[in-house]
Amino acid sequence: MLSGERKEGGSPRFGKLHLPVGLWINSPRKQLAKLGRRWPSAASVKSSSSDTGSRSSEPLPPPPPHVELRRVGAVKAAGGASGSRAKRISQLFRGSGTGTTGSGGAGGPGTPGGAQRWASEKKLPELAAGVAPEPPLATRATAPPGVLKIFGAGLASGANYKSVLATARSTARELVAEALERYGLAGSPGGGPGESSCVDAFALCDALGRPAAAGVGSGEWRAEHLRVLGDSERPLLVQELWRARPGWARRFELRGREEARRLEQEAFGAVDSEGTGAPSWRPQKNRSRAASGGAALASPGPGTGSGDPAGSGGKERSENLSLRRSVSELSLQGRRRRQQERRQQALSMAPGAADAQIGPADPGDFDQLTQCLIQAPSNRPYFLLLQGYQDAQDFVVYVMTREQHVFGRGGNSSGRGGSPAPYVDTFLNAPDILPRHCTVRAGPEHPAMVRPSRGAPVTHNGCLLLREAELHPGDLLGLGEHFLFMYKDPRTGGSGPARPPWLPARPGATPPGPGWAFSCRLCGRGLQERGEALAAYLDGREPVLRFRPREEEALLGEIVRAAAAGAGDLPPLGPATLLALCVQHSARELELGHLPRLLGRLARLIKEAVWEKIKEIGDRQPENHPEGVPEVPLTPEAVSVELRPLMLWMANTTELLSFVQEKVLEMEKEADQEDPQLCNDLELCDEAMALLDEVIMCTFQQSVYYLTKTLYSTLPALLDSNPFTAGAELPGPGAELGAMPPGLRPTLGVFQAALELTSQCELHPDLVSQTFGYLFFFSNASLLNSLMERGEGQGRPFYQWSRAVQIRTNLDLVLDWLQGAGLGDIATEFFRKLSMAVNLLCVPRTSLLKASWSSLRTDHPTLTPAQLHHLLSHYQLGPGRGPPAAWDPPPAEREAVDTGDIFESFSSHPPLILPLGSSRLRLTGPVTDDALHRELRRLRRLLWDLEQQELPANYRHGPPVATSP
Repeated sequence: MLSGERKEGGSPRFGKLHLPVGLWINSPRKQLAKLGRRWPSAASVKSSSSDTGSRSSEPLPPPPPHVELRRVGAVKAAGGASGSRAKRISQLFRGSGTGTTGSGGAGGPGTPGGAQRWASEKKLPELAAGVAPEPPLATRATAPPGVLKIFGAGLASGANYKSVLATARSTARELVAEALERYGLAGSPGGGPGESSCVDAFALCDALGRPAAAGVGSGEWRAEHLRVLGDSERPLLVQELWRARPGWARRFELRGREEARRLEQEAFGAVDSEGTGAPSWRPQKNRSRAASGGAALASPGPGTGSGDPAGSGGKERSENLSLRRSVSELSLQGRRRRQQERRQQALSMAPGAADAQIGPADPGDFDQLTQCLIQAPSNRPYFLLLQGYQDAQDFVVYVMTREQHVFGRGGNSSGRGGSPAPYVDTFLNAPDILPRHCTVRAGPEHPAMVRPSRGAPVTHNGCLLLREAELHPGDLLGLGEHFLFMYKDPRTGGSGPARPPWLPARPGATPPGPGWAFSCRLCGRGLQERGEALAAYLDGREPVLRFRPREEEALLGEIVRAAAAGAGDLPPLGPATLLALCVQHSARELELGHLPRLLGRLARLIKEAVWEKIKEIGDRQPENHPEGVPEVPLTPEAVSVELRPLMLWMANTTELLSFVQEKVLEMEKEADQEDPQLCNDLELCDEAMALLDEVIMCTFQQSVYYLTKTLYSTLPALLDSNPFTAGAELPGPGAELGAMPPGLRPTLGVFQAALELTSQCELHPDLVSQTFGYLFFFSNASLLNSLMERGEGQGRPFYQWSRAVQIRTNLDLVLDWLQGAGLGDIATEFFRKLSMAVNLLCVPRTSLLKASWSSLRTDHPTLTPAQLHHLLSHYQLGPGRGPPAAWDPPPAEREAVDTGDIFESFSSHPPLILPLGSSRLRLTGPVTDDALHRELRRLRRLLWDLEQQELPANYRHGPPVATSP
């Protein structure tokens, strides 16, 4: 029984094979605690604390372990940490024109010891009780009041925020007054003119930014957008209807009105200068009015409530409109001015600009003109459209925004069970564009790579593209029958080829195929130049073999038949080299699905050729001979002749399998992973490689079978022959085969024939080692079993010191000779058990009688208890003397002695490990071997003849002959 497995360096796609001797196995290889938002109510918060949660869209910190519930009237008693904290923050604003004289406890400024509550706390009962709802906002007005955080970063450095109660009808002006009161800058909302002027000096700003890592309220706030709320806008509705995008947070800030307008203008001006327009969160004019309650203000009714500012509805509406005009026009004036400047610059570049009159003419002319003035990117690759399908929809420049760029038609689904459509970067609306048509990879390393999808018509510099290819700046890429692009990469710094690669080829360029030179009418060559180019290819030494798919079967069959027949004087690995050239041509220049079919056809042809050769050897060396006809043993010379074809196929198939595995792995990496046919192609490749595996293992089995069959008749001489013949001297290490004792020459002759055969066939070194490992395993088991059988004989005593010395000498001579042949390490490993048994018999009798069972077991560990007991029990101590009691095994090992087998099993042979690393075939550089070059020329001319036979008789040409220089 032989088994095979791959080395660790091979592909993980291949596992183990267990193959009985003489049988084929067709076994194809196959690969095949979420944080929730809690909105606090008015009864569940401490109104005097600045840590109160809000209903804003900012991420909320985890809820505190304990929330204290208080009555509204009990706030006076909270003059501890909460009151002191408000006092410390309020001290920042003392003497700033607020008219306050002091602060203390939890009360407001100017009140002693916290005897007075904040105005927002006074309003809590009436806000909670609810008011008459407004008709447009009936459902929202009945909701309980919310808590808003108003940050005071614009007031003083280090100020945090204050919490105020607000309803859906609370206006920005009201909340500013309440916040100023909380910060100690104003009196009660019902104060006099001083309070009104203080409220007019500040504005409530809607700020968008990215919160710090530790959450809102801690760390550093990074505000990126700012908008000043109008006095009549309703902040609670603003934050409810306009949610911040993921990763952003909103908060309301209290700033000076002039400072807020300045920051707003600077923010909008910076965005416009970048050419990206206004921020996406900034409301439009009509949308702002509806979202913040402007529509309800246009026709005030009874539901206005006490929170609405004094004045009629018309006056309030006019104030709102004037505010919005001031906000929007400030940002539009600069934009219009910049658009006018760009328009003048664009018109100055147009033909007849000197006579053109720049005026308020059709604004569409400016848009069309700016679209025509396209400046290519300077840091990204892009494609320049040379020909499109719909001029009104096609763009001129297509920029690569990712390292991998996909062209395709796109669509709602891929058509396979409603599955999602594949990702596409550039959509091309043409009838012959596939959903995923072509992929371009342009990373930081040059050059870029272009790969067509299966069945997608793609051309590269005018040639049909079937496999992945390099894409250089200036190359032409055609998609379908309509689109034509030129690839550009400004990152190369103009290092592309000076001559466009799509221009006609220069004279002397290598043609891609035999018939191309006479069939091409676009290369600009004359008939004589094309003939010379074809002759250079047919007779050249370049390792290239081009063929069309229709000629593939005839070409592969010719290579395999020539290798099986042994025609010519090809080098040992010549057939594998020629077949690898076919695989390489298919992988580089033919369609994606061609390589799996070629591998399957190639593997079947090799398997059939090997099977025919095995049957021929079996017919000449039958297992059962006729009665009365003695069996003639195989000689080393005869077995070498018989096994040479099998050994050649084993060597060639091993190298070819390594090369095929590399190409399949490349195909798997380069192929589009979304290709539905990719799995089917890989399955076909795995089946083909499984057939090549079987060929290697079958040839290995047959080789070691006939070699061991030859050894079987020569090995007994190592036990019977006497190396100490009269007048003979023992040869030293490295002696020739003729100097060895006559009894050892047949066995060593088989080893020498096997060594020469593996060397002539250039078998892989790993397979050479495993072949001799199996031969040495068989020799060791066969000799040890014969030694055990001799001890039970009733004839001449065999287990005695004199006979053991002869066996030890023969074995040492064999090991010395193998050491000189470079096989000493393998032989020492596999002959270890036989050497241990012979060493036991070589121990002098007096020393052996003094030894005990335990010491003998320690000195001879490779022998089993049954084998050791057998040797000791049959050892010849003299007439009438039996083995001593010290040799008896202990009771613990008695069962192993009685039931153990004394013979070695031939089924415990080492496994066959296929050496599938890097292939030893060299397909680069000129062909230096003359015999291989002659065979390559013959195959090229054969392909030329097959191509000419398809033409009419008056169009055929003989192989051209290159003229001498």
